[in-house]
Amino acid sequence: MVLTSLKPETSTPSSHRARITLKKDDKLLVLTAEANDTVALRASLNAYLRWINSILKVLEVLEAP
Repeated sequence: MVLTSLKPETSTPSSHRARITLKKDDKLLVLTAEANDTVALRASLNAYLRWINSILKVLEVLEAP
């Protein structure tokens, strides 16, 4: 579910300074980040980690009785 939700973000990067790839490895989501500088790396990772956290929170609410 998380991978499917974030796939559109990885197909068209918002910046030419950083690129993120996502893949599923068994039950793990593997996020790989490449960036030209640490500022771009931090910004990209923060964005994806916030999106992943938001998706997980929504899934928790939907699964609640």
